[in-house]
Amino acid sequence: MSTATDVFAKIRGHERVAQLRAAREADVLPYFRRLEGPAGPIVEMEGATRIMLGSNNYLGLTEDPRVIAGARSALERYGTGLTGSRLLNGTIGLHLELEQELAAWMGTEDAIVFTTGHQANLGALGTLLGPGDTVIADSGDHASILDGCLLSKAKLRAFRHNRLDKLAGQLERAAADPDARGGTLVVVDGVFSMEGDVAPLPDLVALCRAHGARLMVDEAHAAGVLGARGAGSCELLGVEDEVDLRMGTFSKSLASCGGFLAGSTEVIDFLRIQSRAFLFTAAAVPAAVGAALAALRIVRSDEGPELCARVLRNAAYLNRGLHALGFHVVEPQPLPDGSTVMTPIIPVLVGDDWKAVLLWRALFDAGVYVNVALHPAVAPGAALLRTSVMATHDEATLDRALEAFARVKREFEIEHGPLPAPAVPAD
Repeated sequence: MSTATDVFAKIRGHERVAQLRAAREADVLPYFRRLEGPAGPIVEMEGATRIMLGSNNYLGLTEDPRVIAGARSALERYGTGLTGSRLLNGTIGLHLELEQELAAWMGTEDAIVFTTGHQANLGALGTLLGPGDTVIADSGDHASILDGCLLSKAKLRAFRHNRLDKLAGQLERAAADPDARGGTLVVVDGVFSMEGDVAPLPDLVALCRAHGARLMVDEAHAAGVLGARGAGSCELLGVEDEVDLRMGTFSKSLASCGGFLAGSTEVIDFLRIQSRAFLFTAAAVPAAVGAALAALRIVRSDEGPELCARVLRNAAYLNRGLHALGFHVVEPQPLPDGSTVMTPIIPVLVGDDWKAVLLWRALFDAGVYVNVALHPAVAPGAALLRTSVMATHDEATLDRALEAFARVKREFEIEHGPLPAPAVPAD
């Protein structure tokens, strides 16, 4: 009789499985909800019309006729799939055009396109780093960054979110570590996907240069949103020429699916022939590449700056409205030039995980869809509703959403107690 442990045994009684079961039984599961049409500012979801405040479709381009035409043209020319890696039979002219235009947009020598954004981070970090190297990551970095760091087998050092003193300490420890025989890379999100804040990139650049470290910035939630030409947080903060590698995705502002890395030709060419996440996966379906290229051309056109400005105006409008209703939302972030920035991500702090889920359900029933972030996506006791806006939202739609928030808040607090109040008075 075998005494071997069943590898599936850990599944039974697992805390997350138990939570999933309980949420399903109570009909408050905020995940895997069924979308029944395009991902616009108002959607059809599970038999009802709902205001979408949970999408990364920041510029609203998924329904743009030019983007749809780009996808359709690629589909008709190249078929439904390429059935091979970029290395072998999976590269088409659209890939080359897209990489050339991404590099021009980012202001870099070169760019490389991956099938997904997650693979782009894995492909960069898992290839450029190895045993003996050190990688230093912000505690708020996206999970794909952490996965890439772990894959690389480099020494991983984390620092508390946006705490420059903690980063300096980790850089000093890395320099003094006798086992750190290689180099050091600092990797951060340009805009953090849950908090919605912008990394202090000028200070990060200065610290990296002082300690001889390289810097990589994940622009997934900033590209197509921030900067005069929409090139992201590095452009906004004037450090494009001082950041060594920039990553981005097509699944946010570029209305498609995929990812890219932009940097020097030396680094990008190395990834082309060495990155396993690039070499050993099939190229993206042609329609996704065609859609991303069409969306990028809109962003880089004269129309682009107004689209970026519109989504930021909508973000400020929703933020002010939620603040006025008494929700705890992030404040506009000061910039080095004295101005402020509000990204399209507006988190609403709730605190308790179950309260956050119940509040989500009440809003869902009131016709507003938002995302829920629970531990471990956020720190324990820091559960939040992640709201986000699009350039294609209008104020009337946002007003209807705010009316739902107000009504739900009144009824929710009567039954479940007060929600966290704003941290500071509104200006």
